[in-house]
Amino acid sequence: MRSARLIGAVAAAGLVLAGCGTADTDKPTTTTSGGVTTVKLQLQWFFQAQFAGYIAAVDKGFYKEQGLDVQLLEGGVDIVPQTVLATGKADYAVAWVPKALASREQGAGITDVGQIFARSGTYQVAFASSGIKSPADFKGKKVGNWGFGNEFELFAGMTKAGLDPGKDVTLVQQQFDMQALLKKEIDVAQAMSYNEYAQLLEATNPATGALYKAEDFSIIDWKTVGTSMLQDAVWANTDKLKDKAYQDQTVKFLTATIKGWAYCRDKPEECRDMVVAKGSKLGKSHQLWQMNEVNKLVWPAAKGVGIIDEAAWNQTVDISLTTKNQVGDTVLKKKPEGLSYTNDYMQKAVDAAKAAGVDVLGSSFTPQTVTLTAGGA
Repeated sequence: MRSARLIGAVAAAGLVLAGCGTADTDKPTTTTSGGVTTVKLQLQWFFQAQFAGYIAAVDKGFYKEQGLDVQLLEGGVDIVPQTVLATGKADYAVAWVPKALASREQGAGITDVGQIFARSGTYQVAFASSGIKSPADFKGKKVGNWGFGNEFELFAGMTKAGLDPGKDVTLVQQQFDMQALLKKEIDVAQAMSYNEYAQLLEATNPATGALYKAEDFSIIDWKTVGTSMLQDAVWANTDKLKDKAYQDQTVKFLTATIKGWAYCRDKPEECRDMVVAKGSKLGKSHQLWQMNEVNKLVWPAAKGVGIIDEAAWNQTVDISLTTKNQVGDTVLKKKPEGLSYTNDYMQKAVDAAKAAGVDVLGSSFTPQTVTLTAGGA
């Protein structure tokens, strides 16, 4: 139950934001002392390699090089990052794009200024022996999903395959682990490439007494299906972006963030150790797997890390507007209005990082082969 999927739920976002409006300017989070500015970044979930780039930027002093003292705020079950940002309790937040856009529609004044994850990491996973190889094969099956606004890639995939998610499958509220699939209580389960899928490969196959292998499972990857949506992005306060000082701070913050993610691309074991040292409850092999899989979502970055791809953005918005869940709800009721995203600050950060000698494209990035151990220890 370590993935950032419960946070920022569409329904919760609406409830939380209903009475909060925009940032509370009477309680600014940014303070400057001795030439160093304190900045708060709200994460989606507890410390894990999903956030390794930010952790590395703190631990290696990359933010300090930019004159920033960045405080990382852990997420949790009852924390909606974009709401924390919109209410002025953080300077920036990491959140999935569709959930943050839902919060914007409810009144949150936030803007995507850095699309760190260029690709989605969401899978549906089934046992290979089930014969399930595509969304069309879900018909008549028990399909697990987390809900809470995380189900729309799945529902878009089923709709594209000609299935009615409310009639043609049995939807099961999946717990935040893979036990229902392992016990064969459901036929196909939702999983993040960097977390729950690894949990399967860390489990013992009762038929062999050894750990499960990749060939024991069938993966439906929404990137391949064509219904993936953008996930982890850095969000800024829209109103504060009108201020030159905040604009400059945003460029500095993103420049150091780029350096952190590039460091974790090149030194995944060291970044794994930084994450473990932060108190993550996930084991070292699991965190290295997660680091490796997260790097695949960030690198390579054809236009520079964090630059928002318009086609991917439009696909996310289109699915948010048109795909219905089992009760007929969509993520968004209308197209995002105002400054929903901008590449202006990230482009300046990419240019600054490149000028400082950072590889901002990662064109030669090659994933590792990570060996998982029982329980991810």
